[in-house]
Amino acid sequence: MERGGIFESGKVAVITGAALGIGKALALRLAGKGMSVVMADLPGPDLDAAVAEVQAAASAGPETVLGQATDVSKPDQIDALKIATLAAFSQVELLVNNAVTRTGRGFDADPESWRQAMEVNLWGPVTAVQAFLPDLLANPAPTAIVNTGSKQGITNPPGHPIYNMTKSALKTYTEALEHDLRNRPDNQGAGRLSTHLLVPGWTTTGKAEHKPGAWLPDRVVDMLLDGVAGERFYIICPDDEVTAEMDAKRILWAAQDITENRPPLSRWHPDFAEVARKACS
Repeated sequence: MERGGIFESGKVAVITGAALGIGKALALRLAGKGMSVVMADLPGPDLDAAVAEVQAAASAGPETVLGQATDVSKPDQIDALKIATLAAFSQVELLVNNAVTRTGRGFDADPESWRQAMEVNLWGPVTAVQAFLPDLLANPAPTAIVNTGSKQGITNPPGHPIYNMTKSALKTYTEALEHDLRNRPDNQGAGRLSTHLLVPGWTTTGKAEHKPGAWLPDRVVDMLLDGVAGERFYIICPDDEVTAEMDAKRILWAAQDITENRPPLSRWHPDFAEVARKACS
């Protein structure tokens, strides 16, 4: 069954990480469709400017766009986000957990960087789901949760273990959430709540300079909308350098490190790198 009705005029979306990149592009798209949009991000000029831009583009009027300063690592601020959403619009059909931090880098990074990354990238979505889940389940219309993951949380390339770890944990959590929800007796039929893992490819986000090969956020939004409407759990985006076929090969190679008893991250191991390069291209 198609679930594109979630994106109809009058429906309500909550988007974290909405000040820039994919979150902002999604807010612009949904507001243009006539949806009410709650844009959550850290307070500051980026959020203020994004909210003003989306309000100007909202086909149902600026009053259908709400900006809510939110640090998703703070449970009380997520609670405030829910309260503000229901006070403004009385309902919610779509929750998109898109906020992210890339703080820290290697194993010698400050342990606080690891903790902060987990608080934002994993506990933020977990807390938001717990906050909004009763209202999403109670809504008689189709509803959806989208968590933004990363290919780095699947293939675990070297270079940023903190980020990879958080996105791997989010993938595991979202898979378990989808399994639980699809088997709940109170979540059956046309009005059920679905769960999706959005996995962007190389995308120009934040304030980064756009480079050839990367997708702009609008293309990721296209895949997100199509994926939710088509009931795909894994919404894995290619880019202009890595095809869907290459993604599949790389994901399989990573899994086969276990089944073939290879060293972990063997794509980057000198004994396997050349074989992996040929197999995964």
